[in-house]
Amino acid sequence: MGKPENPVGTVQIAGHSGQKHRGFLEGALLLLLILVTGALVTLGLLYAHSRGKQLPLFSSRLCFSKEEKTVVKRAPRGSPAVPTSARAAGWETGPGSTATARILQNMDPSKEPCDDFYQYACGGWLRRHVIPETNSRYSVFDILREELEIILKGVLENSTAKDRPAMQKARTLYRSCMNESVIEKRDSKPLLDILEVVGGWPVAMDKWSENAGPGWELERQLAVMNAQFNRRVLIDLFIWNDDQNSSRHIIYIDQPTLGMPSREHYFSAGANQKVREAYLQFMVSVATMLRADMSLPEDSSLVQEDMAQVLELETQLANATAPQEERHDVTALYHRMDLEELQDKFGLKGFNWTLFIQAVLSSVNTTLLPDEQVVVYGIPYLQHLEDIIDVYSPRTMQNYLVWRLVLDRISSLSQRFKDARASYRKALYGTTVEEVRWRECVSYVNSNMESAVGSLYVTEAFPGDSKSAVRELIGKVRAVFVETLDELSWMDESSRKKAREKAMSIREQIGYPDYILEEKDKHLDEEYSSLNFSEDLYFENGLQNLKAGAQRSLKKLREKDPWGGCPGWHTGAPAHGSFRLPSPAAVFPAGILQPPFFSKEQPQALNFGGIGMVIGHEITHGFDDNGRNFDKDGNMLDWWSNFSAQHFQEQSECMVHQYGNYSWDLADDQNVNGFSTLGENIADNGGVRQAYKAYLKWLSEGGKDRQLPGLELTHEQLFFVNYAQVWCGSYRPEFAVQSIKTDVHSPLKYRVLGSLQNLAAFADAFHCARGTPMHPKVRCRVW
Repeated sequence: MGKPENPVGTVQIAGHSGQKHRGFLEGALLLLLILVTGALVTLGLLYAHSRGKQLPLFSSRLCFSKEEKTVVKRAPRGSPAVPTSARAAGWETGPGSTATARILQNMDPSKEPCDDFYQYACGGWLRRHVIPETNSRYSVFDILREELEIILKGVLENSTAKDRPAMQKARTLYRSCMNESVIEKRDSKPLLDILEVVGGWPVAMDKWSENAGPGWELERQLAVMNAQFNRRVLIDLFIWNDDQNSSRHIIYIDQPTLGMPSREHYFSAGANQKVREAYLQFMVSVATMLRADMSLPEDSSLVQEDMAQVLELETQLANATAPQEERHDVTALYHRMDLEELQDKFGLKGFNWTLFIQAVLSSVNTTLLPDEQVVVYGIPYLQHLEDIIDVYSPRTMQNYLVWRLVLDRISSLSQRFKDARASYRKALYGTTVEEVRWRECVSYVNSNMESAVGSLYVTEAFPGDSKSAVRELIGKVRAVFVETLDELSWMDESSRKKAREKAMSIREQIGYPDYILEEKDKHLDEEYSSLNFSEDLYFENGLQNLKAGAQRSLKKLREKDPWGGCPGWHTGAPAHGSFRLPSPAAVFPAGILQPPFFSKEQPQALNFGGIGMVIGHEITHGFDDNGRNFDKDGNMLDWWSNFSAQHFQEQSECMVHQYGNYSWDLADDQNVNGFSTLGENIADNGGVRQAYKAYLKWLSEGGKDRQLPGLELTHEQLFFVNYAQVWCGSYRPEFAVQSIKTDVHSPLKYRVLGSLQNLAAFADAFHCARGTPMHPKVRCRVW
């Protein structure tokens, strides 16, 4: 299946599940974030995910038009811009040789940069890299993630007597995951044990309706799934900062996720029909296997009928959910009400909201207040849910709820259950091989014990002096963003003043929080105090993590936010950046502070084109189509004049049409969704523009940049080449078809082409004639 896709700039909107968090500049930065403290894994995440569902692995944060033309020299069109022989160029050794080698190997200098800059910058990379059988996509971010995982493997396998409790637990969890012989021996037993706890799986039981059905209550079943297993099925109830008052937490009610990644899989024909068929067969296979393990008759007709009903129910739920392009305006989603109003408006055929919510909160000893308020995001969904609940029997409902738990736990079971999933994975992602076990285990431990693993990573591999250098870059890029506001004719002075205040209020968090390295600070150990892992009980260890995750979230309801709306750290291992909504905070974990994004040993042109672009991307997220709805304190507030709001909409529509006209051949010639990718596209465009202007300003103020040996490129051209090479990557067709529907980031190629086509400075740097593909007659600009 490959790793989760999440590009740079995964914006996390205060835990709101229906909103995609744009973090990775795809999700690319996003993916890398998930992987480990400060690792470039988050960059992979630049490819991206839903609000409040998956947290990035990036660990650096910023908390909250006129074109400059540069005259440079460039070889005439048709002349090679770089040497064709590495040995002849003489750059194999000496300062800058590594960067030169990387850039030259990734390029295809036979291509004309003014025709297709992505192919010019990444053609060599695309030729040299074949997508591994384990991956649905392979990119620069994935390579960084792989390198990060190697480091993490080492620190997780090397325990010492001096390990503090948090590290001991991380290493125990890793060893339990690697203990394949025990996992195989236990087979399905741990899953069968929890099926009893959740009221049984009717399809894998004898006479469920007679034995368990009569006392069945939907409210309590949903509460168990939420509070004990962190599975928010049918109704997504979670706790997060109140959009309108980010210093406090509130209960949110939203539409849920589904068993398959996209609602599109439930309706469309073609490739999606193959995915549906494989999904149903996967369900049937697992149910049949468990019936056999319980010594029940095979009864293939019963299993087929039950699972077909489950898929039909989930299809109805998918139809009731709103597509992501209809959920971009958080101000339209937000509806606050008390419990009485909630019950009155959404009775759901007798569904008791107070019973459900209290059953969830009781798991953390929290009692609903008489005047408790909730925020409903998914009003259209709840309106449709009433009819769905009325149609399906308790047996089908229970079959569906438990299937979602079983689906989540397949990876913790013996190999035969993963084999049952293989055809579904192939249809969905195009992958034919499971990830090697140690990588799967490293990823799992990192995503569940981020702070502990981050501490191990930072101690082992993070150059601490990078923090000050990146902090300086943040200051330079932010200053340029503020200065650039004066260029925007579409923004009036009152809105410009508030935008300036918001930009200056953004708080930065770089690399990792100090507490994860301080022996005397008990916060790290206390974070995992409820966990008690065993090397022989990997499945149960996973259940502990699910429950701990649910409880961490639910306990926030009565807590004041100590960050004033700026969520706590994601520690060092992730490899991407993210902007957190509602709080004005941008995050840059330790993992991204490495080449090609950043190195104190490489020219500043590369640093500004790498981490500088990420910084600009994350700052701009605070002012994209969603971030613009929040003020400098992280509260949802309309601080825009009518004039500026109207013109922001007009400027944004230009980008919607621009990106919506890109047809991706790999995805059956489907067009990019200009609406659902708008926020990331705005951030991409703003990020590269601000980083470039900041680089030019640094040069004008006396900065002396080094020249890379063997590359006949100007500093300005180097900036754009490194920016593009951050996004080098390729996709399997199956995944391309899926991601173009589900990803809030544009495909990697169009992230580069779209943003640079809009930048006059790029055309100037490469002397692109007007009317060439990279110097279009019409350009779009928001920030």
